[in-house]
Amino acid sequence: MTDPNLLAAIDANVRAALTEDVGAGDVSASLIDPLTTAHARVITREAGVWCGRPWVDATLLAVEPAARIHWHVKDGDRLEPGMACFEIDGLARGLLTAERTMLNFAQLLSGTATATRRYADLIAHTSTRLLDTRKTIPGLRLAQKYAVRCGGGVNHRIGLYDAFLLKENHIAAAGSIAAAVGRARALAPDLKLEVEVENFAQLDEAIDAGVDIVMLDNFDVEATREAVGRTNRRVALESSGGLDERTIVAFAETGVDYISVGNITKQVMPLDLSMRFTG
Repeated sequence: MTDPNLLAAIDANVRAALTEDVGAGDVSASLIDPLTTAHARVITREAGVWCGRPWVDATLLAVEPAARIHWHVKDGDRLEPGMACFEIDGLARGLLTAERTMLNFAQLLSGTATATRRYADLIAHTSTRLLDTRKTIPGLRLAQKYAVRCGGGVNHRIGLYDAFLLKENHIAAAGSIAAAVGRARALAPDLKLEVEVENFAQLDEAIDAGVDIVMLDNFDVEATREAVGRTNRRVALESSGGLDERTIVAFAETGVDYISVGNITKQVMPLDLSMRFTG
């Protein structure tokens, strides 16, 4: 992993999590003789997609740097119940202190990757690509975006700084789609520019304004299909607004380029992981 922004985020995530959890010290672990060693094994109790290895490594390094970790999986691997994810040898105190922080990261990110893979698999027979949103857990934006990629999804913009997404209120404040787009192009011509539309008149206006992507906000399946034909690949189209596992296939089969789903990051069921000392 060489992305400096992600490496910095991992370090910040781990430091914040350990400060929150360990504080002035692990009083329960202090009951264990400081020279006692242990072998720990982490398994999954359910099927899913593994994600979170860099966060586990960074947590262990911060708490018990002399420990040795042996990985059985890599990020993006599919898991089956009872499967061993990794094993650790080290001082028992350190392993106990690191346990919850390591598992919290791995459970959340594996849950995000698992949800993403479930949606991505549903539309794998189409050319539509699954996008995430900014509906992430505060402080864990880059972590969850990473998990989405591990699950087979594609990142939308990371934040408010790396792409334009002009919505209803932006357009109202600017006066029109054309005015908003013109100002955006003048301000940062190299940034990707997407406009949200609510009807076909706005779709035509956005295309005429020369946007890169049009977000079809709460268009139903038939309207989406019509928008795909009407646009005829002049711009990319994204479907958005309340899509879930029951509806995503029908929208993908319209030929829309992207579908964004907030549920893959905001309604995550953490994967059930367990760590046990085995000797």
